[in-house]
Amino acid sequence: MRQALHRLTVETRGKGLTDISGLIFDWIAAQRIETGLLTVWCRHTSASLTVQENADPTVRADILRFFEALVPEETGRYAHEDEGPDDMPAHLRTMLTETQISIPVADGRPVFGTWQGLYLFEHRRQPHRREIVLHLMGE
Repeated sequence: MRQALHRLTVETRGKGLTDISGLIFDWIAAQRIETGLLTVWCRHTSASLTVQENADPTVRADILRFFEALVPEETGRYAHEDEGPDDMPAHLRTMLTETQISIPVADGRPVFGTWQGLYLFEHRRQPHRREIVLHLMGE
């Protein structure tokens, strides 16, 4: 059994979904582990991870609209507003999604569906540098 650990920095453009699939696929291929399990961890409380359809961009637009309606940004709505009106909603959106995803690896590739991609979901309005930790175990 072998293990590999990597820290990946992802620059976001502000609120939205950033496809990180290619970066992760390339790193897995370089590890030469044929069968295993990849853990992807987002080290932030105002950004998260999601596996979603990567073929139709309207899916991502609908997801953004859904979260805007579900957890609105309204001044005075939340007690925690020290970092701006988008901060507390970002924390709540992170709670509703995931900060860690496990993905099986077979034949040296993550086992994804045909139309799936792995996204970093930025919940803040401003661009950020987010750190993603990859841990691969296998042989």
